[in-house]
Formats: sequence, structure tokens, C-alpha cells
Amino acid sequence: MNNYETVFILNPVLSEDQMKDTVEKFVKVLKKGNAEILNVEHWGLRKLAYPIQKKSTGFYSLIEFSATPELIETLETEYRRDESVMRFMTITLDKYALAYNERRRKGEFKKTDRKPVRKAEEELAK
Repeated sequence: MNNYETVFILNPVLSEDQMKDTVEKFVKVLKKGNAEILNVEHWGLRKLAYPIQKKSTGFYSLIEFSATPELIETLETEYRRDESVMRFMTITLDKYALAYNERRRKGEFKKTDRKPVRKAEEELAK
């Protein structure tokens, strides 16, 4: 089994409940194919880099999972069948991406922990 991460953008005209139901539908597709769900994140309504289907925003969601390569084709077919999915992308994760995602889930990359570059340079100069 390989590790994967899939990100998809849902139509912004959906309600919050409809969006969560759609994400849950894709999680069920993965579970039905014996995938192990590692993480599900709802990134919420965000502005798109460019208009898609005349929409400027969309609901972003991410699912991390372990599955067989054959299940990816089934998942992407479900994305194409669902009219509320505007875009999707599924990638295979290597060991470095897995380690990064694990650290990110633990909260090691909080924005409040970052120091401005000049402050960090000043501390090093002391």
C-alpha cells in the first residue's frame, strides 16, 4: 500500500453541511476500497488563483490516506462524476512528505512561532 494525499475544490454554492457530506462521501469511497484514512482537513472557503467555471472561490479539502494504486482510479472517477467537484489532484507521498505532514499535524509549523528574519539574524550575531 502506498501513501497518498488528495486535495479537491468544491463548488462555493454548496452549504457547509453539503460540503461536509460530499467530503464524507469520498472518505466512504476510500474506506470501501480498504484504504486507511490518516487525516482529513477542511480548509474552508478560499479564493482561487484563477476563475474556474466562472467561480472565484471554492471549498478546499484534503485527505491523506494509505491505499492500493488501483483505488486511485476509482476515487478519481468518483470526482469526475460529482458535479460539485471543480478540481482535484492526488499525489503519492514519499518518506519526506510523510515526515513533513506528521510534523505539520502536530503543530510544529505554527505561524506565531516564526521569527522575522532580521530578529533571527540579530540573535545569531550576539
